[in-house]
Amino acid sequence: MLRAFSSVVRRTAVVQSATVTRPATMSMTKRFYSAGHEDESFESFTERYVKFFDGVEDLFELQRGLNNAFAYDLVPAPSVIESALKASRRVNDFATAVRVFEGLKDKVENEGQYKQYLEELAPIRQELGVLTKEELSHK
Repeated sequence: MLRAFSSVVRRTAVVQSATVTRPATMSMTKRFYSAGHEDESFESFTERYVKFFDGVEDLFELQRGLNNAFAYDLVPAPSVIESALKASRRVNDFATAVRVFEGLKDKVENEGQYKQYLEELAPIRQELGVLTKEELSHK
């Protein structure tokens, strides 16, 4: 038993003494997630994502689009959210529609802004029967 332990200690010591070097370029690599949209105006962003969500035909595409839209340092316009909710209905995924509001709540600066979005989106929410996570927990 003691013999097996000492061999483990020796192997650990060898691994710890080995130095790991990385190419200098790895630490200097930058990632650009916006795919060339860094100078895009809010209006063109809104138009691009409304058009994208209007053409969504499956759940994967919808979720990918939502991840991309919410990855920017801005809160998507109500028209983008409305288009995403309609796409959620089109692909018949209620859970994603609820998650749209969770993402929206995380993106806005305060509760007042979130309530303004909810008020503006009330007609589409009522039309589609979409509830927020908070509304679902009260039922």
